[in-house]
Amino acid sequence: MNYLSDKAKSVIPYTPGEQPQNKKYIKLNTNENPYPPSPQVLKQIKEYDVKELRLYPDPENTALRVALAEREGVRPEQIFCSNGSDEVLAFCFQAFFNPEGLPVLFPDVTYSFYTVYADIFGIPYQTVPLDGQLRINHFDYCRANGGAIIANPNAPTGIYLSLEKLLTVIKYNLEKSLVILDEAYIEFGGQSGAPLIGDYPNLLIVRTLSKSHSLAGLRVGYAIGDEGLIAGLKNIKNSFNSYLLDRLACAGAVAAIRDESYHRETMLKITRTREYTVDRLSDLGFMIPDSKANFIFVSHPEVKAGELFAYLKEQGILVRYFDKPRIDNYLRISIGTDQEMDILVKQLERYLQKR
Repeated sequence: MNYLSDKAKSVIPYTPGEQPQNKKYIKLNTNENPYPPSPQVLKQIKEYDVKELRLYPDPENTALRVALAEREGVRPEQIFCSNGSDEVLAFCFQAFFNPEGLPVLFPDVTYSFYTVYADIFGIPYQTVPLDGQLRINHFDYCRANGGAIIANPNAPTGIYLSLEKLLTVIKYNLEKSLVILDEAYIEFGGQSGAPLIGDYPNLLIVRTLSKSHSLAGLRVGYAIGDEGLIAGLKNIKNSFNSYLLDRLACAGAVAAIRDESYHRETMLKITRTREYTVDRLSDLGFMIPDSKANFIFVSHPEVKAGELFAYLKEQGILVRYFDKPRIDNYLRISIGTDQEMDILVKQLERYLQKR
């Protein structure tokens, strides 16, 4: 007998990037930060009083919200914390979008979890086509909708949409619907919409410490928004689990946030390596949209992306290949260390010379 619900049998889940356990690869497939977190994170965790682990964590994540609020220039009441930005987004679909309402809008090429959440929570949605250069047309979101989600920079393209254009969308929807800016990669070259929160109660910013602060293993995400929006997220959260973030995750996250000089240094190294890699791959004939993320989206006019993906994996280099319409001839390549990117470029150069 099959005990699964119709939903469990029909939903198509998100597919994460490969995480090999039995072989060492150069991992450029999951947009992880190539550098370790701040030394203050390790210090904080090592010095943590383990006797406190017998106690539940603070359900309000007070210390973390205070630290984030200071960094973002908002009040702690305007911050919501959760297990990575994916969980924040899941709560958003339940807190703000209606199964019987107008469709939620998001790009046809973007973070694929949006479609998964819409399906599993029964939320109507419409995907909005990117233009021929894989860019978002902001005017496409100035129409009747049940909400809008825009990843900025977008994934997997890395293309950034200016705050001026986003403000057009936010203003149009001000009395109509919520606009969510998914800023998982904003710190690698873009301008955050967080300063707009005070003027636009229909704006919610979703962020993560996974990439920018090298804490993918601790799972810390957060939202910034009007207190009414944060209260809605808390209502949903407390209907599932009042204790989302564990004590060590909160302690490590606070330490990472406080070490701003280390964070700036890491961001600078990654963006410099990104630009250097783009120049070298462009010399090899690759076409690369302008990226403001910690990854690049590349295609070559003479070699299929699936072919390059297989070759690189044979050479011990993992990148991400999406076998989907419109982007099936692109590879998404995370920015690693200078040494890792040198190896990648040399392997691609070798392959192209053999053809």
